[in-house]
Amino acid sequence: MTQAELLATGVAEMGLSVSLEAQLKLLSYLALLQKWNKVYNLTAVRDPLEMVRLHLLDSLSVLPYIKAQNLLDVGSGGGLPGIVLAICMPALKVTTIDTVQKKAIFMRQVKGELDLDNLEVVHTRVENYLPKEKFDVIISRAFSELNLFVNLTKHLIKEKGKWLAMKGQAPLKELQSLIEKQAEIIPLKVSGLEAERHLVVLENN
Repeated sequence: MTQAELLATGVAEMGLSVSLEAQLKLLSYLALLQKWNKVYNLTAVRDPLEMVRLHLLDSLSVLPYIKAQNLLDVGSGGGLPGIVLAICMPALKVTTIDTVQKKAIFMRQVKGELDLDNLEVVHTRVENYLPKEKFDVIISRAFSELNLFVNLTKHLIKEKGKWLAMKGQAPLKELQSLIEKQAEIIPLKVSGLEAERHLVVLENN
């Protein structure tokens, strides 16, 4: 099976609406990630089909839960899930932030090569970041434990904005430290992946 076939099958199985044009862009992004990975070591995943499952389909699993005009992806690394969301949701303004310079350079390269006008790449520590506008949604994928994620980014989120934390197993222990916040835990289904995936949703109220 090719990467394109695996992506198309996964999108269909997960019941997602991702246009053919967006799927082609996602594959172009993956090709850049594979190319740069040889020099920059952006991801530990090397197998081309595993990259579709663990990077693209995993990131796409949150697509139905993104209801926002602007989104910040914290600790974006090689652009996951931020760049994937920017490709699939052209009307969404996506900002990715990472402290590692080579990762920011790579994401800027992707922005240029794929003409992602709705993507902004920031290279700084998130606690030092002071944008002009606060965000509707702040997302992270394996960034940190929940309490730290919320505390580092609370100056960046709008009132009634939402934090989305992409996790493996449901982080029940981490949730105990967030006494003042009500959390919604949504099980995610990633096509071809047996491992558990959950999305933790917290509202800034």
